[in-house]
Amino acid sequence: MAAMASMMMKAPAALNCGAVKRNSHISRLPNSSLQVKCMAAKDPKETSTKVSTKFGDLFAFSGPAPEIINGRAAMLGFVSAIAVEVASGRDLLSQLNSGGLSWFALTAGLMTVGTLVPLFNGISRESTSQPIFSSTAEMWNGRFAMLGLLALAFTEYVKGGPLV
Repeated sequence: MAAMASMMMKAPAALNCGAVKRNSHISRLPNSSLQVKCMAAKDPKETSTKVSTKFGDLFAFSGPAPEIINGRAAMLGFVSAIAVEVASGRDLLSQLNSGGLSWFALTAGLMTVGTLVPLFNGISRESTSQPIFSSTAEMWNGRFAMLGLLALAFTEYVKGGPLV
């Protein structure tokens, strides 16, 4: 039994967390070399949050990039769709068919690049958050803009013409 325990102590860290049976009870061997790091770990010596700059971490399902980019694109799309509809009386589909899609794609592409540059430099949106223009407010405004754009398109489809 002692030979097995000494062999376990010399084993790599991946094998060092096994259980050894002694006197009909199970005891765990200590594992001092195991470290777990999360995506945004806060160092006690620093005041800012370190954010991962890996492409996979930024564009993960729960990463910061998808929600920021989609929310900002929805805010841009909703405000511009309503503004053009009020100014010209054209519905969303006719706006897209008359060249609006290319302008929206160009503007959304520039906005995406402007969003990704700080994220790839390790700047979190919480670190640049202000009391009024907070990252939480931007997130909720983006979500409501997504719902508003969907509601606008659905209402115009059911109505058969522009909302205004």
